[in-house]
Amino acid sequence: ELIRAQERAELSRAERLLKQLEQEIADLKRRVTELEQLSHTHDHIHFLQSFPSLCVSPGSEDSPSFTVNQHLSFDGVRKSLSDLKKRVEEICEEEFNKIRPQAAAVQMILLSEPKSREDFLQYYCYLTLDPNTVNHHLILSEKNRAVKCSERKQRYSDHPERFDSLPQVLCKESVCGRCYWEVEWSSDDVFISVSYKEIRRKGRGNECGFGFNSQSWSLECSSSSVFFWNNFIKSALRGPASSRIGVYVDHSAGTLSFYSVSDTMKLLHRVHTTFTQPLYAGFSMWSSDSTVRFCDLK
Repeated sequence: ELIRAQERAELSRAERLLKQLEQEIADLKRRVTELEQLSHTHDHIHFLQSFPSLCVSPGSEDSPSFTVNQHLSFDGVRKSLSDLKKRVEEICEEEFNKIRPQAAAVQMILLSEPKSREDFLQYYCYLTLDPNTVNHHLILSEKNRAVKCSERKQRYSDHPERFDSLPQVLCKESVCGRCYWEVEWSSDDVFISVSYKEIRRKGRGNECGFGFNSQSWSLECSSSSVFFWNNFIKSALRGPASSRIGVYVDHSAGTLSFYSVSDTMKLLHRVHTTFTQPLYAGFSMWSSDSTVRFCDLK
């Protein structure tokens, strides 16, 4: 009777261990399924946040100790666990290899972007406005470094590059590589922009307006609010902005940043995209007597 009791106790322990191993197999299968689903996500931040909890081995937790008859065999269970563990590790490694170059590129961009105003001034670009592009309700001054909006229509000659309907103007110089400039603005409804040269000049459609199409990006400034525009999508930003705005472009990295400049530099908005053409600084002005001028920084 004592031997039978010992056999029953041993069998009970073995059954509990088997159930534990089966539970671990089920957990690993669930994790493999979740990792397979995660491998198809395009949200790399979500992947980085999710996969560590899925890759923790169930065996890392304290497991109860069992003394099992040496003649009992769990070779099949061990093989299943080993195969599942290898598969989990392979999925993790595959996904890491996919996102590592892109994550490194983003990290390099963030690390390399200037931090202080002195850092930004190393990339200062001297820009001038192009008289051939200026609309009839805008007046250039200060050697084409300033522009003012006027209710009175100016007599400018016709030119294929002139904005004939919208109160806009572009710069002569293109922006490539890294470039930084600052502008001072006054009044209301001033759009501080960058644009491809191919933006349409004739008419009043969205394809002509800075920020209203995929060819341009624009910061709208007023006394009480500030907005970012691109492709006719308007985004409210935390404002108001100061009367001096800093613009930083890293063309090859695909970054465009707008800063409110006073005693310190406050980031208003940053764009991450792919620029396919050279960029040109420009302005839109919708309020009479609004002015914008480039700041001389050197």
